[in-house]
Amino acid sequence: MFDRRHIIFLFALAACSLSLSGHQALAAYPDRVIKLVVPFAPGGGTDAVARVLAQEMAKDLGTSVIIENKPGAGTILGTQMVAASAPDGYTLLMGTFANAVNPSLNAKLPYDAHKDFAAVALLARSFNIVVVNPASPIKSIADLIAAAKATPAKLTYGTYGIGTSAHLAGELFKHMAGVNLTTVSYRGAAPAITDLIGGQIDVIFTTVASCAPLVEGGQLRAIAVTSAERSPAFPKFPTVSEAGVPGYAAEAWYGLYAPARTPLEIIDRLNQSAAKAVQSEAFKKLGTNEGLVMIAEPPAALDRYFASEEERWRKVIQDAGIKSE
Repeated sequence: MFDRRHIIFLFALAACSLSLSGHQALAAYPDRVIKLVVPFAPGGGTDAVARVLAQEMAKDLGTSVIIENKPGAGTILGTQMVAASAPDGYTLLMGTFANAVNPSLNAKLPYDAHKDFAAVALLARSFNIVVVNPASPIKSIADLIAAAKATPAKLTYGTYGIGTSAHLAGELFKHMAGVNLTTVSYRGAAPAITDLIGGQIDVIFTTVASCAPLVEGGQLRAIAVTSAERSPAFPKFPTVSEAGVPGYAAEAWYGLYAPARTPLEIIDRLNQSAAKAVQSEAFKKLGTNEGLVMIAEPPAALDRYFASEEERWRKVIQDAGIKSE
């Protein structure tokens, strides 16, 4: 028969064994393939960033990191997939600007944008470029504001997707500059830019990846960047803020997330690997092409940045009366 002391000893031994096995599992991480979910279709800017990140992290972690594209519902489908995954470090999310604006666009998300995710790393920030047709009389932000005020609601700006950076950058500009531009919606950047080149619309606040080659080739004229400071990649273009709308800034960004309750040891390991990845030559090349500013900041920095982005865009969305499709 076991007395009370024997029972206490057996419980303690069992708890110790469980603790040791848990530490051994963490020490072995990762021991299988890691899946990085991209809530966009292949071929876009987020997909390009994710693929370079996966390639570089795989080298450091010693295991394969594969991309799973899960587009749909404005990134909600892919994001929900990660929220419902096991918190073991083997399913990750490439978070973007959309993660911060979706809570304001959708009253009933199938996940909690804060409680269902663990921040891993703030990877990079980017910006949009304000572009016009090269034949346009608009050659600066001051010209754009003057033309918009001279003929209210006559000037048009192209967007591609409710709540995208191209859309909300334009809405923020309208609000802060005190002008009224008419929104023309497209299914993607390509048809919007085609119409801009063809003279059907007047301006787009578009991504670097979608317009940089056309700006360099003379098919589009860039008049400003939407970042808070001038971009080293495009130093001759002023910011919207310095060109006539003080305090204006509209950034895109990339952050790495895991499901909530992922062990801190795994989060730390992933953060270290991501930080190393963004310093690689492959990322530096991508940064030049995409206009990225590499950051590689810790989880707490991503949490703070996300909260500030969510707050500022909520006000823009509410003031403009924007709703999800």
